[in-house]
Amino acid sequence: MLKTFPKGGVHPEENKFSAGKPIETLPVPKIASIPVAQHLGAPAVPIVKPGDKVKVGQLIAKSEGFISANIHSSVSGTVKKIEQIPDASGYKKVAIIIEVEGDEWIEDIDRSENIVSEITHSKEEIIQKIADAGIVGLGGATFPTHVKLNIPKGKKAELIIINAVECEPYLTCDHQLMLEKGEEIITGVRLLMKALDVNRAIIGIENNKPDAIENLQKIASQYQGIEVQALEVKYPQGGEKQLVKALINREVPSGGIPIDVGIVAFNIGSVYATYEAIQKSKPLFERVLTVTGKSVRYPANYKVRIGTPISEVINATGGMPEDTGKIINGGPMMGKAINNVDIPVIKGSSGILLIQEDEAARKPVNACIRCGKCIAACPQGLEPYLLMALAERSIFDRLEKSGITDCMECGSCSYTCPANRPILDYIRFGKTSVIKIIRSRKK
Repeated sequence: MLKTFPKGGVHPEENKFSAGKPIETLPVPKIASIPVAQHLGAPAVPIVKPGDKVKVGQLIAKSEGFISANIHSSVSGTVKKIEQIPDASGYKKVAIIIEVEGDEWIEDIDRSENIVSEITHSKEEIIQKIADAGIVGLGGATFPTHVKLNIPKGKKAELIIINAVECEPYLTCDHQLMLEKGEEIITGVRLLMKALDVNRAIIGIENNKPDAIENLQKIASQYQGIEVQALEVKYPQGGEKQLVKALINREVPSGGIPIDVGIVAFNIGSVYATYEAIQKSKPLFERVLTVTGKSVRYPANYKVRIGTPISEVINATGGMPEDTGKIINGGPMMGKAINNVDIPVIKGSSGILLIQEDEAARKPVNACIRCGKCIAACPQGLEPYLLMALAERSIFDRLEKSGITDCMECGSCSYTCPANRPILDYIRFGKTSVIKIIRSRKK
């Protein structure tokens, strides 16, 4: 019997239209707009100025503070300006605008196709190179990877878990990465194991990717301590807490993180980026993402330079379908709608989803009938209908006591609601408000 998490979960249509499509390299853009805040924590500080010449892979913004990440140029050319531009949230953020001239890379990067599987770096060197390369969680959370590798005092890492689930409908970039870059991924796992002094790693993959499971199992069998575990197809199987529970039956406590139960978890894309950073001296300045939708002419998996306008990525798939009603940055469950296709691809961009107009339209909202479907679907064991009601009325003290900060914003509640209530919208509002209150109280 396949493993899974015990509480809640839903089964949306998979719609993996781009599955099996080889990773294509998108052309370099003419203008790259590279935000200095592509990660959780403090924005990086620009170290270049207008008029400076830069190369691919060159550091252009340095991390500021413990939780932060370096930013590198994804193109070569001239820095035209440093200004605020809209991001996926609609808010303006500082970005470095580079006019592209050729494609000249820094000399340190090994651009050969040779796979380097021998590990010669020390634990300390691995962590430092990951920090230098600006690697963050590529599943969407964008938490700086080097911070995860610095284990707090009193905690101990016993094993690592690699999140290769890709449970979001439509998205296939991680799946294709596992098929094409299996050797590099397993080397990346070994590098992270060495960095954390652990001798066991588990790669969790949903069972709808049998070819990826077979490929990684075959490669992992050559190394001690790495296992590949097939999982039941159920959303949100890729949630950190859900994955830990499914794979090793440990419960991450309320308000806690995986290291509280001896686990450090990494996204499969971050593992590949780790390989490139250590073995190829390549900073994180490009990533693989999926562009898809029911009306998209050529759904695809692309390797894209950070800073490329989303409009150029959409054009590569045949252009914007006429019946597009909504553009989602990410997957349909946890992604967010955007209203500007000129915003750039960033490190956390896992996909661009074009939703048909008839599916994008919100349905009429009806009164809650207390059916309990949202409770049954919640993987965190919360009461979403109650959280929405409290958020509507701004009853923040009860929201905090009701565990709203444990919400992972997976959207299972809204997906399953027969009354079409915007449960997650209100929960996000309530959660943000409660977190602000908690922070002000600590100050």
